[in-house]
Amino acid sequence: MGFTEDLVRRRAEHNNCEIFSLEEISLHQQEIEKLEYLDKWCRHLKILYLQNNLIPKIENVGKLKKLEYLNVALNNIERIENLEGCEELRKLDLTANFIGELSSIEALKHNIHLKELFLVGNPCTEFEGYRQFVVATLHQLKCLDSKQIERSERIQALQNYPEVKQKIREQEQAYLLKRAREKEEAQRKMQKRRDKKQKQMESKLGFDRWKLLFKKKLDSLQGKEKHQAEREEEQESWRTVEDDEDKRFWEEPTPYTPESRLETHRYMEEKRRAKENVRESKKKEKPLWTLVTAEGKVLNVNVPKYVRHLDTSLLDIDVQPTYVRVMVKGKPFQLVLPEEVKPDSSSAKRSQTTGHLVISMPKVCWGAFKSSRTTFSFHLFSSCFRSRQVEKLEVDPSKYSFPDITKIIQEKEQIGLGPIKLQPEKTTETKNSYVDFENNEGVPPLI
Repeated sequence: MGFTEDLVRRRAEHNNCEIFSLEEISLHQQEIEKLEYLDKWCRHLKILYLQNNLIPKIENVGKLKKLEYLNVALNNIERIENLEGCEELRKLDLTANFIGELSSIEALKHNIHLKELFLVGNPCTEFEGYRQFVVATLHQLKCLDSKQIERSERIQALQNYPEVKQKIREQEQAYLLKRAREKEEAQRKMQKRRDKKQKQMESKLGFDRWKLLFKKKLDSLQGKEKHQAEREEEQESWRTVEDDEDKRFWEEPTPYTPESRLETHRYMEEKRRAKENVRESKKKEKPLWTLVTAEGKVLNVNVPKYVRHLDTSLLDIDVQPTYVRVMVKGKPFQLVLPEEVKPDSSSAKRSQTTGHLVISMPKVCWGAFKSSRTTFSFHLFSSCFRSRQVEKLEVDPSKYSFPDITKIIQEKEQIGLGPIKLQPEKTTETKNSYVDFENNEGVPPLI
C-alpha cells in the first residue's frame, strides 16, 4: 500500500483536513510500502510518525526543511540515507529496523541540529564497537539509544576511532554477505510457494469443473437436499486443506528478515481478502425460496420476519387472485388468501397515521351478493403481519335493541301551589258501589 492523498487528509483531521499547512501527522500502522509525495504535499511538516509500516527505504523527505522529528521505527529500512535536506532534524527514531550497514550513519553529519538517535533493535547494534563508532562519527549527537553521551565518552571514542572503524567495516562486510544469502533463500522460497500455489489453483480449477459436471448429474438423479450435503462435504474438505496449509505456514521456522516480514504481511492480507470474497459471495448468492410447490400449491412464506424502520421504496407488492406477495428488500412475504380477490382493483398505500402498508383487495363478486373488502396490513415498524375484516355498520331493529331516550324520565302529574287558574281541574270519579244507584244532576252532592 502506498501513499494516497485521501489517506493523508483523513489523518489530518486535527488540521481541518488541510494538508498544505500541516505540521504534524501520524501515519503509523497503515501498511505503507513506499514513502512518497509527502515532500510535495506537506512542505511545512515538523513531526512525522511512520512507525510500524513496511517501508524499505528512506526517500522523498529531503525537501522537508522544517522537519524536526522523524519516527520510522518497526519498518524494513536497511540503511540511513536521503536525510541531508532535513536541515532542522533534531530527533530520529530507527528502532527495530534492519540497519546492518552502520557506516551509513555518516550521511547524518550534515544534520547539524540532530541531538537524539535511536538504533535499538537493529543488527548493527550487535557489532563490536557500535556505540563508540556512532559517538565518534556524529559529533553533534547528545543522546544515543536513550542514553546521554558524556564528554569523556566522546574523547575516548575519538581516540580509538581508526581501529573501531576498521572493525565495523569488517563486520559490515560479513553481514552484507549474510544478507545476500538470505535474499537468495527468500527468493527461492517465494518461487517455490508461488509454483505450489499455481498447482493448487490448477487442481482446484479442474476440481471445480468436475464438480460442475457432477452437480448436473446429481441434480438429474437425486434431490437437492442430498446435493447440498455433498456440496457442504466438499467445502469442508477444502477448508481442512487450507487450515493445514495455514498451520504449516505459521509453524515453519523462518529467519526475521525484511523479506519474511513482507511475506507474512502479504499472506495475512491474502487470507483477509479471501474471507472477504467468501463473505461477498455469500451475500450475492440468493437463497432459493419455495413459494409454489411442484403441484402448484401456493405456500405461506415469511422470510423477512422482523422488519423495522423500512422505507417504502424497498417494497415490491404483487397481488394475485389467490395470494399476495410482498418482497421486502428482496425477501418474500407471501400470504395465501382465504377467498379470491380482484388484482386489478386492488390498491397498496402506506398509512399516514400508523405507518402500516395497507393492501386493499376487493373480493370477487359472485351473483347478486354484495361485495366486501378484505384489508391486509403490514406494520413497517414491527414484525407482525395482520389481517382484518372491514364491514359497514347496519342498524336492524330485529337484531339490535336500543333504549327509547324519550321515556328515560317518566312524566309526573304537575300539581303545584301556584295560582288557582294554573292548577288542573280535579275530576271526581264516581264509583258504582251500588247497583241501584242513580245519579241525579239536580241533587247537590253530599259533603
